[in-house]
Amino acid sequence: MTTSPELHTYTAQVTWTGNTGSGTSGYRAYERSHEVSAAGRPPIPGSSDPAFRGDPARWNPEQLLLASISQCHLLWYLHFCAVNGVVVTAYVDDPVGTMAETAEGGHFTEAVLRPRIEVAEASMAEQALALHEDAHRACFIANSVNFPVRHEPTVSVREPGVTTGQ
Repeated sequence: MTTSPELHTYTAQVTWTGNTGSGTSGYRAYERSHEVSAAGRPPIPGSSDPAFRGDPARWNPEQLLLASISQCHLLWYLHFCAVNGVVVTAYVDDPVGTMAETAEGGHFTEAVLRPRIEVAEASMAEQALALHEDAHRACFIANSVNFPVRHEPTVSVREPGVTTGQ
């Protein structure tokens, strides 16, 4: 017996806020500013990458895609650690995405996640590293992109008597 996958639907709204008065009358006549929003959530100020006339103080789509991959990995990783008895006390990722600009536009060539994880005990370190593979296989976002997503995790052990987090 084959079961159908459970479907989830997501919505968002993207509103261009960069009309400086003459719309898109010329390539340099408008700002790339926009807001990403959804019901009940604060808006995310967006723009294009500064290389494409964007506002460097705003998030660009490439950063948001990379952050989504990293968030998804984080959430699956924490789940697998919790159900496998690995106590994570800190997690920071500094992901890097590479995009190739082409005549047709561009595309990501890869994303590399570089999470730094702290665990409660040295006996957990090996499994903490191994669980990244499970998180990678389960990540909805990584499974949805057409470029490789690699991970280069490091694990440290919390020093006795030191508390991490809030």
